[in-house]
Amino acid sequence: MQHPQVVVDMTKLKHNLTYLSQYLQAKGIKVAAVTKVLGAYPELSALYDSIDSIDYLADSRLDNFKHYPKQSTKEKIQLRIPMLSEVDQLVQTVDISLNSQIETIRAINQAARKFNTSHQIILMIDLGDLREGVFETQEIDQYVQEIIQLDSVKLLGLGVNLTCYGAIIPEYSILEQLIQHKQRLEHTFDLTLDIISGGNSSSLYLLDEGGEGIPAGINMLRIGEAFVLGVETAYGKKIDNMHQDVFTLQAEIIEYRDKPSLPIGKVGQDAFGQKPTFVDKGLMKRGIVAIGKQDVDVSNITPRDSRVEIIGASSDHLILDFSQASQDYHLGDTVAFDVSYGSLLNVFTSPYVKKTFIN
Repeated sequence: MQHPQVVVDMTKLKHNLTYLSQYLQAKGIKVAAVTKVLGAYPELSALYDSIDSIDYLADSRLDNFKHYPKQSTKEKIQLRIPMLSEVDQLVQTVDISLNSQIETIRAINQAARKFNTSHQIILMIDLGDLREGVFETQEIDQYVQEIIQLDSVKLLGLGVNLTCYGAIIPEYSILEQLIQHKQRLEHTFDLTLDIISGGNSSSLYLLDEGGEGIPAGINMLRIGEAFVLGVETAYGKKIDNMHQDVFTLQAEIIEYRDKPSLPIGKVGQDAFGQKPTFVDKGLMKRGIVAIGKQDVDVSNITPRDSRVEIIGASSDHLILDFSQASQDYHLGDTVAFDVSYGSLLNVFTSPYVKKTFIN
């Protein structure tokens, strides 16, 4: 069996997709399922597409949409605000995009007209996380005034991104500001905004028992991490009735022997230009598994055997301390790791990590 590999339990993933999307659907919230962390792998895109309670499929990279099922009837959303250089491809590939620059919106309108189509946009509002979004109320109004005059672009609604950059928690009072913008714009310009997208998996904590709930009027969430890891992302709390072990990263032991814990000689820079520090723990049972920084952020994976410790890595080698391991390991054995959202993104992007799907 080829290693390293990431093993996907498709039964557990289907449960997570179905359970959470149906839960949100029952609360009147549409679900845009985000596939970017999985590289929109065809097997996984097909699974996402098969869930009736998922309303939209969403990704950040236009190239990933070609892996979606050709027969899919779900509307497709481009999550990363578009580049001017890709607007022609954008209007031919997806139905909806998130936008924050009027110059780009004008270019999208021209491209849609050129290809005799129309394109829907969600105007992103920056409520403090300071990633994408229009920040000033006056500028929001100016944008909307111009957008509604365009002939090939439809203003579908408003959206906000929180937590991803500035780690700002989507509190009830913050999301209420998005509703206030909606109400003002609808009144001022005599229009209807169909979608108010209140963030991502970090907004789910508001739905916890005893929580404030999500403000009435928020009718769409863009869900990625909660589906794949079974957690909300504001506080990292596990979601009841969801699986947290859908994905398992496996790597093979390629060296296994007793060695000192402290390198011998004058310490300089490592392969990545850093000067490492070491703790002398005496002789240890050291092993190397065949995966490294080229494949995954090694600081964001955790051995399933809690008594195995990651002590360092280079581009192709991950060095582990097996001295206190809960079982005997041997050359050629595999070591299993849990993954974070970021490390999952890494391994699905790496061509050197095999993807294995089990039922």
